[in-house]
Amino acid sequence: MLQARQLKKKYNNLEVLKGIDLEILEKEIVSIVGASGAGKSTLLHILGTLDKADSGEIEIKGTKIQDLNQKKLAAFRNEEIGFIFQFHNLLPEFTALENVCIPAFIRGDKNAQNKASELLSTLGLSDRVDHKPSELSGGEQQRVSVARALINEPSIVFADEPSGNLDSQSAEELHKLFFDLRNELGQTFVIVTHNMELASMADRTLEIKDGVINTNQ
Repeated sequence: MLQARQLKKKYNNLEVLKGIDLEILEKEIVSIVGASGAGKSTLLHILGTLDKADSGEIEIKGTKIQDLNQKKLAAFRNEEIGFIFQFHNLLPEFTALENVCIPAFIRGDKNAQNKASELLSTLGLSDRVDHKPSELSGGEQQRVSVARALINEPSIVFADEPSGNLDSQSAEELHKLFFDLRNELGQTFVIVTHNMELASMADRTLEIKDGVINTNQ
């Protein structure tokens, strides 16, 4: 699904990534762990094409990311990549349904509302579709953001501390949801987390230390 070779990234004189090599398989759930400031989020943003490495190569589903111009990269990101962040980033003036629809509207999908409704139902939010974010609990808001990440049926979903802002019960429910989605939809996930319970559930755990990856299992 994804291959990265010799990714390097420096901020001023601080070398954050010193030559990252990794492979992610289809339908795999991989967790990325490491100390604060180790470069976990930097790596995730580079893999997800939100940021650029100073050097190195990324290939997602056979597409060489570095060969795409900005327009093609934006289209590729919209169609093939989903994102879930610690802070859900829902638009407060829109309902849950409308928030989920946004990536599909950008793509020009005329069936966006039906897809969004089905996803929200799958995620246990069928009675919350017309609620705005302020009317939802933290766990419900994060499930809406999961639905939004899945609306375009992406090849791979990147999650950056997805349960970091949730209480323990909501976090546990979210973690279970990722594995249910993998089993039911064949979804591939790469998850940056400080939550060692979630990390231990993953198929593989990759640790970033001193700018490179140590494989724990």
